Amino acid sequence: MRPFEYARPETEAEAVELLNAHDGQTAVLAGGTDLMNLLKRDVLQPQRLVDIKGISSLSGIRRDGDGVLIGANVTLDDALAAPELAEHHSLLQIIDNHRAIQIQAMGTLIGDLCQWPACWYFRNGYGLLALHDGASLIEAGDNRYHAIFGNSGPAKFVSSSRFAPAAITWGAKVRVIGPGQQEQMVPLEYFFVTPKSNAQGTAVLKPGQLITHVWLPNAKSDEKSAAYEVLEMAGLDRPQAAAAVWLKMQSGIVREARIALGHVAPTPWIAMEAARAIVGQSVTEDTAAQVADIAVSRATPLSMNEFKVQMARAAVKRALLRAVGQLEPDLK
Repeated sequence: MRPFEYARPETEAEAVELLNAHDGQTAVLAGGTDLMNLLKRDVLQPQRLVDIKGISSLSGIRRDGDGVLIGANVTLDDALAAPELAEHHSLLQIIDNHRAIQIQAMGTLIGDLCQWPACWYFRNGYGLLALHDGASLIEAGDNRYHAIFGNSGPAKFVSSSRFAPAAITWGAKVRVIGPGQQEQMVPLEYFFVTPKSNAQGTAVLKPGQLITHVWLPNAKSDEKSAAYEVLEMAGLDRPQAAAAVWLKMQSGIVREARIALGHVAPTPWIAMEAARAIVGQSVTEDTAAQVADIAVSRATPLSMNEFKVQMARAAVKRALLRAVGQLEPDLK
C-alpha cells in the first residue's frame, strides 16, 4: 500500500473541497470493505483518502416527498431494519443474500453502486480493459466470469453492483454533488457507463464528485418486486448472474414491468424486450420461462462462459415467480 493523506470532513461541502485536491487523485472511504483491498493490491493509488463517515447528513434513511432518501453512510444492516424500505422486497432479498456478517455490518448501499469490477485481470494490475500490447487478455484467457452482454467493445468485465439491477427497476436516482455547489439527481440507469479506455471509469462521476444519497420511490400496494442471484456458495461469494423485476399488477395481470440483469455485462443490463413481453399477461411458470428466453436471446458469450446464459435465464424466471409468490420454498 502506498502512502496517502487522510481527511475526515464534517460537511458535504468540505468533502467536495477535499476530493478536488491533487487534481482529483482522491478516493472516498465509507464502509471500505472493497476499497482497502484495492489499496493493498496497488490497483488504486489515491493521493488522498476522504473519510465521509463523520458527515451527519449522509447518515440515515428518511421520507422525501413521494420517495425515500438513503444516505451514503447507511449500511446493509441499517437498510434491512428500516421500516421505510420494508416493501422494497427486491432490495431486502439481496441484503439477505449477503450472508457475511462483516459485509452487512460495514458495507453500504452506495458503496455497492460504486464498486469496482471483481475482474481478476483488473485486480492484478492490467486495467479495466485488461489489454496487453493492444490485445485483450480476457478474450485469449480465462473469461468464465466475464460479460455475456455488451461485450463487443474492449470492456468485457461485469458490473459488480448487486443492488443496481433492483434499484434500477424501482426507478432509483442518485444525488451527485461537486465543486461550485453542483447538485444533480441522476437516474441510476444512466449512472453506469461501458468504458472505451482505462481512464474512463465505470460511472458518469467526474473527479471530485460525490454521491450523497440514493432516492427510491415509495412502494405502492399494486407493485411487486423480487430479485434472484445465482450463487456458487453463501457468504462472501459474488453472483454469477442475477435478475431483478418490478411489476405493477391489476387483478393478477401485469400492467407495467421492468427487468434488469446483473453480473452479465459491464453495466447493469436492462431487458426492455423481456419486460414488454410480460405486460398484459399473468405470471405463470410458462410465461416466466418465455420472458426469460427473451431476456437472454441477445447474449454473446465468450469462449468459456456460455454457462452464464442459462444462469441468467434461470435468474429472470425465478425472480418473476418470486415476485408473485410462486417460487418453490427450496429455491429462496
